[in-house]
Amino acid sequence: MSSAIRIDSTLTSHAVCAAAGMRDGLRTAHYYMRDMSNADGQGKSTSTSLSRLVGGMARLADRFLSWAADFSVRLLLPQWRDLPSPFAPHMLEEVTRAISENRLVRTSLFTAYFFRASRHIVEHCAEAPILVLEHRVDAARRQLAAFPHQASRDRVTAIAEALLALAQAGAVARIGTLKPGYAFMTKVDPNISVMATACLALLLAEDGKPIETLNEDEFFAIAGALLSSRLPAMAKAVHANDVAALARELESVRALY
Repeated sequence: MSSAIRIDSTLTSHAVCAAAGMRDGLRTAHYYMRDMSNADGQGKSTSTSLSRLVGGMARLADRFLSWAADFSVRLLLPQWRDLPSPFAPHMLEEVTRAISENRLVRTSLFTAYFFRASRHIVEHCAEAPILVLEHRVDAARRQLAAFPHQASRDRVTAIAEALLALAQAGAVARIGTLKPGYAFMTKVDPNISVMATACLALLLAEDGKPIETLNEDEFFAIAGALLSSRLPAMAKAVHANDVAALARELESVRALY
């Protein structure tokens, strides 16, 4: 590889990272606006004048940021919010193959799948506001891409390597109050439980499943329930950087499906 090609690849990687960071900056601002929008307890008479002012202004900012995000997505890239479905044929292979992609116009399929899947999972199991950071998902992708010799042809080991990188990257920055039935998601660091759910969904879907019988949210919920008893062991494997142990846990859960 020539030095010119290496420099070009590095600049592209930095540009992709910077773009994801800018989007995350807006997401973080939106998160705090949404968090402050309840400063007055949604208009309770016991709230102070200052808290009513903060809550009212935050709700206005929240509505504006929500409208601006929706409008820009519809105008510039309508397919941005489409969740890459784990049901799509050969999705696991395509996601792992996309680890080395640096795409400026659209994020790599790896980043798109795990960022949007983690948002779907968290939104399904917890109350708003939530904050998932795209640039940290992409950081996990870049970490995996830096060591291509470690990539495994075995599906379970490959996804275990991805799970380890994703869990350590910490893309799930904040989650709200958990909904009834999802307390198991906080048995361990939510980054482990959420990313393990997204990874297991890829393994369970294999080469596609009838989309008419299950949607993505239902399928992620099933994957999370199957994982619940194995989360402490997975957390121990993540903290020990033990890919083989993670692979064994994923394989044992897959065998239950």
